[in-house]
Amino acid sequence: MQTLFSLITSIQQKLFPFIEENISPLTEKEREFVRAAELASVGKYSKALKKWIGNGRKPHNRKAIALAFIAKAVWNLPTTLLLINFLKSNQTLRMLCGWEWASDLPSESTFSRAFAEFSESGLTELMHKGMVAANMEGMMACHISTDSTAIEAREKPAKKPKKEPKEKRKRGRAKKGEARAPIPPGRIRIQIGRSLAENLASLPKQCDRGVKRGSSGNAKIWTGFKLHWGVADGDIPISVLLTSASLHDSQAAVPLMQMASARMPYCYDLADSAYDAKAIKEYSRSLGHVPIIDSNKRRGDKKQMCPAKKTRYKERGAVERAFSNLKDNYGGRFIRVKGAAKVMAHLMFGVLALTAAQLCRLVE
Repeated sequence: MQTLFSLITSIQQKLFPFIEENISPLTEKEREFVRAAELASVGKYSKALKKWIGNGRKPHNRKAIALAFIAKAVWNLPTTLLLINFLKSNQTLRMLCGWEWASDLPSESTFSRAFAEFSESGLTELMHKGMVAANMEGMMACHISTDSTAIEAREKPAKKPKKEPKEKRKRGRAKKGEARAPIPPGRIRIQIGRSLAENLASLPKQCDRGVKRGSSGNAKIWTGFKLHWGVADGDIPISVLLTSASLHDSQAAVPLMQMASARMPYCYDLADSAYDAKAIKEYSRSLGHVPIIDSNKRRGDKKQMCPAKKTRYKERGAVERAFSNLKDNYGGRFIRVKGAAKVMAHLMFGVLALTAAQLCRLVE
């Protein structure tokens, strides 16, 4: 933790006093924003965006706009218009983002165009990947807890294509000398033999309807998407991806394991009964991890965990706390954009702010 500790200490002992001496005293929220902006290294990744080549009006500073969207997540503001009005009234935050005067702020349409650039380029995913890699280098997580949550969107669900009728197969064992076509492998088996990029590209991302049954047994139906992630000890999101709402949780397990394993080493994969599949457990073991997955009743009597695994399984509460934190405090409930790319960008600004806050708590 030496690298992370040095960075947080430098922010608190050098950057905060410098800002308060040259701009104004900082509130607790403004301190949280400064830490998130520093850990995200916005300037490093905003350089990858399209550059102005001299045609037309010079675009507004994309680094400043990206910082403003992080502020939107930190203050849990529902709309961009409220963000602009807040920046006009808060001189300290406006100057921290990079605008000296209120008249320097771009219009709402400029913010929207810049947000579209961020979503198309995957800027927020790159910043989160870099934040985890840079600040958790050399560290090992004990558990990665995997789960998904419903993301409601304000758009019409896509029409599902008609499924081709399956070839009817005879029941029972094949007769002697009878040739039958082999059963094609499922998506999870196919994912195991592919790279992370191929698996991410194959997952459906269009808006549709999803059904999720809670612990009380009541089914929740929503229109939108589903956010999947793997959370390390300390409620720190490590791997994040967005899919269609109708995708079953187990179909995202392998890509999440691939993503998390590439970012940091860990020991245990914790998941609920939705991930109880033989292929998932085998893949977890092939990565050198120990899968602790609650058994599903669909396979007969529910298998009980041994006391040691039951104790470790309690750590899975980290993923539930992280989802609640994202939705309650970092803009996870305010989806005002359409399309999977933009929804992901909006959520990832919140994930950046949440990850930075949890990393700071880890050091403290």
